[in-house]
Amino acid sequence: MIEFHIEPRSGVAPYLQLVHQVRQALRLGLLSEGDRLPKVKEVAAKVAINPNTVLKAYRQLENEGLVSPRPGVGTFVSGTLGSPAPSEQEPLRRELRRWLDAARAAGLDEESIEALFRQTVRSPPESPPEEE
Repeated sequence: MIEFHIEPRSGVAPYLQLVHQVRQALRLGLLSEGDRLPKVKEVAAKVAINPNTVLKAYRQLENEGLVSPRPGVGTFVSGTLGSPAPSEQEPLRRELRRWLDAARAAGLDEESIEALFRQTVRSPPESPPEEE
């Protein structure tokens, strides 16, 4: 089961943080169809937010077709984001770990690594070198 956390200083609304965490768990294969999300009261107590904030996140996920509430039973994952299986992601994870180790060895802190990653992800793909 997913365990939520809230970063109060992130500048991202708490309900959106919950939504992003569910999406990420789906992408990484940590959640799959049929899994139950934690109960609203459990999440609210654990991360110290208003239960209405949790409900707002769950409603957004429902509107996106990712979860379905079952009255009296809970909220269950009902959709996926079509990511490759975790086993297919593992070689990429190992390569990324090597890259992160090299970035840290080069003196980059976490914020610098994130900034470089975001800039690279958002930039257009490089063209292959032209043959001469």
